[in-house]
Amino acid sequence: MSAENLAGKWTRKSGRTLFDSITCVVFLFLDFLDAVLCVVFKLVDEFFEGNACTPCYCGKAGDKNGENKETEMLSESLYGRKYMLRNMGFLGFARKWRIYRKKKDDRDGSVNEGLMVNRWSDCGCQSCVSWMKKEYDQKLHVVVKNLPQVGRGDEAAENVIFLHGFLSSSSFWTETIFNNLSESVKDHYRLFAVDLLGFGRSPKPNDCMYTLLDHVERIDKSVISPFHLNSFHLVAHSMGCLIALALAAKYPKFVKSVTLVAPPYLPCAKDGATTSLMALNTFAGKTLWPPLAFGKSVMSWYEHVGRCFCVLFCRNHRIWEMILKLFTLRRELNFMEVDLTRHTHHSAWHNMHNVICGAAKLMDKYLEILNKSRSVKVCIIHGDHDMEVPLDCSNNMKMKFPELVELNMIENVDHTSVILGRVREFAKSLEHIWASS
Repeated sequence: MSAENLAGKWTRKSGRTLFDSITCVVFLFLDFLDAVLCVVFKLVDEFFEGNACTPCYCGKAGDKNGENKETEMLSESLYGRKYMLRNMGFLGFARKWRIYRKKKDDRDGSVNEGLMVNRWSDCGCQSCVSWMKKEYDQKLHVVVKNLPQVGRGDEAAENVIFLHGFLSSSSFWTETIFNNLSESVKDHYRLFAVDLLGFGRSPKPNDCMYTLLDHVERIDKSVISPFHLNSFHLVAHSMGCLIALALAAKYPKFVKSVTLVAPPYLPCAKDGATTSLMALNTFAGKTLWPPLAFGKSVMSWYEHVGRCFCVLFCRNHRIWEMILKLFTLRRELNFMEVDLTRHTHHSAWHNMHNVICGAAKLMDKYLEILNKSRSVKVCIIHGDHDMEVPLDCSNNMKMKFPELVELNMIENVDHTSVILGRVREFAKSLEHIWASS
């Protein structure tokens, strides 16, 4: 090996070692900060609310023993996240404080979980607290484009349910695809765009202890049952793909086609806990670069640090929207800018863990159901520059279920531009999928 190559190899190795060392130090500091903030938020919650309405997940896996059966579907990643300081035995005061408060609440009978109250750290504007009204308790917000049920002879219009991704809303579909379907297609389809539980104008339950199956139950109560849908197509993006597969597995005889855009799928390991933690590391691994990945890892691994950011941005989303309007001189903001902060920390946290991570261990079972039905067509659309959801997710699903899955890899587009950068092409793809189902 030449001296030049040797020097280059040594430089790269040294740079990598330095980067790993800085990463270790940064996340060690975040471990410490999150443990301290755990106690701070407990005290502040107690001051403003009398008692924290929603428990945090700073303890070890064994600490959840004795909880009710409703928590059995919670993702193992809630408790299985590894912290360097906590695993070494330091900062045990955070866990001890949580256990002490739990015992005191049990003695006093002062546990108030499940009450419909707005947390002090959540926004209190009319839009954000509309879910607290009694009539919103069980129903999701749904945008319906109820088109004429006439056309092909005596056939009624077909139905399509659209599910958005993480930190988004029904606007993702209504502002794009709804306006770009051809007139001939519009005459034969009813379109339903759903605000998933915890986002947009849909309810954000106080306890936020909801899972993938809670999403399916709410969609059933809000769309399928009220509109008497006996057949429908599903279109879903990112996180919505997992909910779509669960919904399709529940109603395999009702579903005519399932279109998944960048599905966060991982082959299920023998141990469900391993699969959930693998999903967390895959979709929000601890890294400093790129900045978006670092932000995602902080918000997904550090519950209380993430809550601080949400207190600053989500709780004050109206102020930030006003500032953005002033700087951009626009009367109306883009729907993506609005959706990014119009949610609560607890809704985002539980959707990340209990849907994206928690659903990983269930996907193979749902796909097996669809594969056996022989009547459902699953179509995947994925951008080859997607940095959010690895291409291996779609490739692995295709390899494991070759007869069920049809994979369409789109060149030179990323996680969002696979739809937003090619809206008309995507709309035509949907029309083709529906027509051939």
